[in-house]
Amino acid sequence: MKLLIIEDDEAFAATLLRRLTKQGFECQMTHQADEALHVCHLFRPEYLILDMKLAKENGLLLIKPIRALLPNIRIVLLTGFASIATAVEAIQMGADDYLAKPVDTKMLLKALKGKGASEANTLDSSKIENKPMSPERLEWEHINQVLSSNNGNVSETARQLGMHRRTLQRKLQRKPVVS
Repeated sequence: MKLLIIEDDEAFAATLLRRLTKQGFECQMTHQADEALHVCHLFRPEYLILDMKLAKENGLLLIKPIRALLPNIRIVLLTGFASIATAVEAIQMGADDYLAKPVDTKMLLKALKGKGASEANTLDSSKIENKPMSPERLEWEHINQVLSSNNGNVSETARQLGMHRRTLQRKLQRKPVVS
């Protein structure tokens, strides 16, 4: 069982590699989006763990080319900034599963083996595609995307969004319900 881990956080990738090697996977990893397709071509993995945010690159953009190269690969997308919008987009682009970080080994193994993770962590796009998000939810997700692009820097995010830092912090604390 060959598994490729595409994750820019080297310490987290090494942890995943150790955990999954103990579970019987033959693992390789890469930390850069531009190396991913080359490694896929050489290694020919059956399973893939893909981080959604790879430095300044978007991991979602790798799904289609990897799927074209390896049509039977099982792709699990991991993200530290989970949202319904990105889950739907990932599934539509060809990911098999979508999990929020942190994720435990048991949940990750279920997703990799296609046995389905718990409903709390896996999103079924057929159930949510037709439901529009509330304006509060859209705002919260946009704020988190800008925050992510600023590597968690609240002050810079507040400047870019044109709001006071304290206002931004309050908005981040109030995660709206999915609707």
